[in-house]
Order: sequence, then structure tokens, then C-alpha cells
Amino acid sequence: QVQLVESGGGLVQAGGSLRLSCAASRSIFIIRTMGWYRQAPGKQRELVATITRDDTTNYAGSVRGRFAVSRDNAKNTVYLQMNGLKPEDTAVYYCKAEWSRPFDLKTTDAWGQGTQVTVSS
Repeated sequence: QVQLVESGGGLVQAGGSLRLSCAASRSIFIIRTMGWYRQAPGKQRELVATITRDDTTNYAGSVRGRFAVSRDNAKNTVYLQMNGLKPEDTAVYYCKAEWSRPFDLKTTDAWGQGTQVTVSS
């Protein structure tokens, strides 16, 4: 199994920046696409950004141009640099990793515990 540990959330004023990190437990498993999702109170969890092993990225329209996702495959870590934060970015941010056993195409999703990001106006 793969476990994910997130860090970097907090309280910031509108226009400020935060950087989230998510480290996957070191193991024999292959970490494939990693990404960030968020869930605001009373709303469904939504995609923020994803990144593949070869650094192909995908962003939600609401964060494109403000957020940047990156990863360090040697450390099995994914980052989310958030700039120009807005109050509507307030949510619990979850890290997700798709992993598989060596030589196995079947993937399994692992989720982090979530980290709170609060943007004050």
C-alpha cells in the first residue's frame, strides 16, 4: 500500500501564496499520476491539478495561471504552488496518487488526509 503525507496548508490573505507538499511512502510500488483535489464546505470534491510521471500537467480552469503543480519522482513527492489566492480557494486540499505494482498496469488510488487552506478577504 502507498501512504501519502501532506503539509503546507494554513491561513493566508487574499493575493498571498502557499506551497503544498505531498510525499508518498517509499516502496517498491510505482507512483504514476499524482494530483491535488479540494473540497469546500457543502461542495463536492473537485480536481485542482494533476501531473504525470513525464510531467504532463492538467489544471482546473479556475486555477490555471495561478497554481503550478510539480513533482520530484526521486522523492515520490508532488507540490502545489498557489499564487494569487482568492477567498474562493478556501477548502481542504487532498493529494492523490495512482500507484501500481511493478509490471502491473492495474492502478490503485491513494489519498492523503487533507490539509486546510483558508484565504481571508
